[in-house]
Amino acid sequence: MGQAVKLNGLETVLEDLDYPITQTAAVDQCDDVTLILAEGEVNLGETVADSGGDTFESMDDLETEVFNLLPRNAVGEPYQSEGEG
Repeated sequence: MGQAVKLNGLETVLEDLDYPITQTAAVDQCDDVTLILAEGEVNLGETVADSGGDTFESMDDLETEVFNLLPRNAVGEPYQSEGEG
């Protein structure tokens, strides 16, 4: 059974992996995780599979790569804030 995680919970998934980790191992271990975005959802394993990296040295490296691979509207509408200006 897969796991659904909001984008702000990505770190809780990635911190369970052993680093350094190869792209292939990260794909395998994240394949059952669905990231819930502001608009839609993506499979975390498929997102990591789109990476050009071979190895991730730390959780920060993998997290940065995932954020770089997500669609632009993953966190909401660009240039919009949650609060009043």
